Amino acid sequence: MTSINKKTLQDLEFNTVLETVSALCTTEAGKEAAMEICPLKTEAGTMRALKQTSEYVSSFTNNNIIPNHYFDSIDYELKFLGIENSFLEVSSFKKIQTLTDTTITLISYLKKFEEYYPNLYHEAEQTPLEKSILKEIDNVLDKYGEIKDNASLDLLNIRKNINIVRGKINQSFGAALTQYNSSGYLDDIRETVVENRRVLAVIAMHRRKVKGSVLGTSKTGSIVYIEPEATLRFSRELNNLEYEEREEIVRILKNLTDAIRPFRDLLLEYQSFLTYIDVTAGKAKYANKINGLLPEISKEREMYFREAYHPILLLNNRAKNKPTYPQTINLEQSSRIIVISGPNAGGKSITLKTVGLLQLMLQSGLLIPVHERSKTFLFDRILTDIGDNQSIENHLSTYSYRLKNMNYFLKKCNDNTLFLIDEFGTGSDPELGGALAEVFLEEFYDREAYGIITTHYTNLKILADELPNATNANMLFDEKSLEPMYKLNVGQAGSSFTFEVAQKNGIPFSLINRAKKKVEGDKVRFDKTIANLQKERHKLERTSQNLKEEETKARDESKKMETINAKIQEKLERYQELFDSNQRLVALGQRLDDLSEKYFNNKSKKTLFGEVLKVVEIENSKRKKVTIKEKKEKEAQQKELIKEVEQKVEVIRKEKKEEKAKKQLQDAQKKTNFPLKVGDRVRMIDGRSVGTIDVIEKNKATVNYGIFTSKVSLDQLEMVERKK
Repeated sequence: MTSINKKTLQDLEFNTVLETVSALCTTEAGKEAAMEICPLKTEAGTMRALKQTSEYVSSFTNNNIIPNHYFDSIDYELKFLGIENSFLEVSSFKKIQTLTDTTITLISYLKKFEEYYPNLYHEAEQTPLEKSILKEIDNVLDKYGEIKDNASLDLLNIRKNINIVRGKINQSFGAALTQYNSSGYLDDIRETVVENRRVLAVIAMHRRKVKGSVLGTSKTGSIVYIEPEATLRFSRELNNLEYEEREEIVRILKNLTDAIRPFRDLLLEYQSFLTYIDVTAGKAKYANKINGLLPEISKEREMYFREAYHPILLLNNRAKNKPTYPQTINLEQSSRIIVISGPNAGGKSITLKTVGLLQLMLQSGLLIPVHERSKTFLFDRILTDIGDNQSIENHLSTYSYRLKNMNYFLKKCNDNTLFLIDEFGTGSDPELGGALAEVFLEEFYDREAYGIITTHYTNLKILADELPNATNANMLFDEKSLEPMYKLNVGQAGSSFTFEVAQKNGIPFSLINRAKKKVEGDKVRFDKTIANLQKERHKLERTSQNLKEEETKARDESKKMETINAKIQEKLERYQELFDSNQRLVALGQRLDDLSEKYFNNKSKKTLFGEVLKVVEIENSKRKKVTIKEKKEKEAQQKELIKEVEQKVEVIRKEKKEEKAKKQLQDAQKKTNFPLKVGDRVRMIDGRSVGTIDVIEKNKATVNYGIFTSKVSLDQLEMVERKK
């Protein structure tokens, strides 16, 4: 299913082609329909449209000329036919009659010569030829488009009476004219017509002597226009008859409208068919203007446009008597992407647009100006990025807009896509933009898309050489005359001829030489910068690696801490149990101590035994019965817990002791270090980067690392080399 967006049509100036086709159509409906031509959705529909256009072109040269298809639009009539109790006027039926007759004649002709025009006939072979429409209209209208007298019996009688009354009017008026003229009452002009009536031109001074109805006077007032009394009676009778005639005509037209109304959809189909034929005729006339033909449409994935012309440029140059240079372009599986390079104004963009526009025209049913041995296949999509892509509406820069287009390309591009990109990668930093363009090109290549790009970027030319199914091409440029040759040379990348073109355009030679020297100097400076950046990159990579390792360690430590926290929580709970148990024993010991002191004072064994027994019973009431095994396990847990706590405490004491010793050693080293001065080579303690001290202010030093500077506290620096 073909899907080509509006941007592609705009980029390739497809609308300009449609304007020319539209101007070649003969009907208003055809002109409007031509402006709506767009790529057809299916392969079958595309092939039928192409063959229809080709068949119409052949009719210009063979003996079987296709009949006239002109018609006046009946949109107004179709609208009224859809409204009940409405009726059409005589002129509308004349248009319907002509439309129907033209359609029936044309379809009958195509059927007769189906062998010559099979695809054109296919467009209408299912359309019924309803001759009853013509019969109904013929019963009412004559060949001049007037209502026939015998359209109805009443109309026939009314018109006979009208003719009789008109005869009486002429007779009575003639008698009055003779009478009053002989009496000398009339002006030299004798008579005239006022409000569609014959009147006498009576001299104003005799107006009262002439009997009749005054219908007006001359501008000077010297003449009075009077309808004779004898004629007046017949005129009123005529008015009544004409009213009856109009009423009868309306009744006849209503009946005729009702008879035609059931054919409304068929008339719409007739108009659509003639419009389609008119558009096809416009396409055929356009093909004649540009020498267009139908190349071979192949199932194989190969586009071969031999001696292809850009149709818009061809017509414009022909009008100016200027030559147009054809191009031969071949896209196939072994070279499905072409990278065109070369100087500006050499024809790169026109070549790219030629391919896109011709393919777009073909897929819209238009014939193209190529050699008869050309061939191509049909693409599902044609994607373009051509021209000035700055979006004012969306406030996007050229590069942002192009990136947006590339994102759309990445979503839509597949193995049945043709992509066309002019000045690929421009709009950003040459190195960065070129790198990104290279990645995009690789992606399109991996998706097996077909495409043509124009560029000045060296890396894209190199990539085209490296990819097996891509190739370089250049627009030939005469190095002696510095004039473009407008010829595509496939297989080799082209130079931009920057300095040569500048020299040709009058730039002083001395300035060009200075520019050349600057290029070399910039290359050296650029190489140095690259080397420094490479070093910093390695440092950043190491730092990044260290950070990743630290992050991993931190995650591991976090997991360990979570485990330790869980264990500590468990141990705290056990410590609490142990503490509660110890407190209970302490309280019990205190109680026994009190009893011992009491016994020491009164020596009463009976009282002692009673108190002791009471204490024991109270304690036993709090106890839970446990087995010997459970008791041993609990004792073992308590012992293990005490032992573990002692070990942890010992480790913490040891770590603190080592940390204290290390700090004392560092303080000693700092004290023995030399005082730092401006120009000393230093590095941060435990650091690797070496820099030079530029400035010392208070307790801080500004250290220059070559590419960047940093402010560091003096006690964080150690000397590497004293300034010489």
